[in-house]
Amino acid sequence: MQTLQKILPKYTIVLGIVLLITVVYLITRGNTVVVEPFRVKKMELVQAVYATGYVDAEANADLRSEISGTVGFVGADEGEWVDRDATIILFDDRQLELAVFEARAAYAEQKAEADDLRVRLSRSRNLYKAGALSAQELDDAETEYRQSKEMLQQRKVQLKSRQDDLRKKAVRAPIAGVLTQQDAKAGDYVVANTLVAKIIDTTSYIIKVEVDELDVPRLTKDQPATVALDALPEKRFKAKLSRVVPQTDRITKTSKVYLELLEPAGNIQVGMTATANIVYNVQKGALLVPKRSVFEELREDYVWKIVKGHLKKQKIKKGSEDISYVEVLDGILEGDSIVANPEEKFKEGMEAILSEKASD
Repeated sequence: MQTLQKILPKYTIVLGIVLLITVVYLITRGNTVVVEPFRVKKMELVQAVYATGYVDAEANADLRSEISGTVGFVGADEGEWVDRDATIILFDDRQLELAVFEARAAYAEQKAEADDLRVRLSRSRNLYKAGALSAQELDDAETEYRQSKEMLQQRKVQLKSRQDDLRKKAVRAPIAGVLTQQDAKAGDYVVANTLVAKIIDTTSYIIKVEVDELDVPRLTKDQPATVALDALPEKRFKAKLSRVVPQTDRITKTSKVYLELLEPAGNIQVGMTATANIVYNVQKGALLVPKRSVFEELREDYVWKIVKGHLKKQKIKKGSEDISYVEVLDGILEGDSIVANPEEKFKEGMEAILSEKASD
């Protein structure tokens, strides 16, 4: 019993020391934070307008039949390259030639009749002058000849129309390119003005995007741009601003902008989804910090500056910004270290333990 009483004070002292160390550790630990440092430096600030759209082509054509008829020959299939003036479809010309033959015969018959009536009218006029023909009979002869001439003119128009139809028996490619649509097959009866095929010149790809109306004043011709395609996520294509359509959609509040690709785009297609960043300002030697490092209090901007291993709340004045960085005009200097990942729990004077990860 006496031995136990001697031992207990020793354990009490040890427990007290452990408790004291724990309290000191917790207090110290509560005033220490692990932070991701960022070394303030001068970099290039690139400001760009973000836009979304799709791949289009400057040169494309919808081919329509000019006449009605039966397709006799198909000159190209979908996906094939065709040269300019290549025959895409050809109508069966037997019916067309028959129509021309019939129209030519009708015209010849009517011309013979008109020539005969012209001779008879000349004779009637002579007889009228000699008093051998009444005025009514002369008037009837003139009317009959006039009507014959009018009919001859109609026959002439019909003949020309049939001849034109024969010349239009072929639907030809107005441009060189790839046939992206072929709706006609041999034996099909096609009505005039029917869309039968589409051609796209794959060497004339452009990027058509929609830009918010607030960003339109920042855009000018030939500004550089970077284009990304959903179908090719790992690639980026250089482009330049070709033109801005001077009209804003009242519903979407956007304007159409066309970008010209500056390098071969490879295996892309019209209609592919595209995103673009159109650069409107490049500022070299700007003092930049990550956007996420800046926080706001009472409408003032701050960063947590790391001074001799402790946090210092530093007021700054912001300038221009891009997607990731913001320019600092006043408050910090090049070479200063700031916290890249501020948290609400941070307080002035906290000890800052730097993580191995540092922001660039």
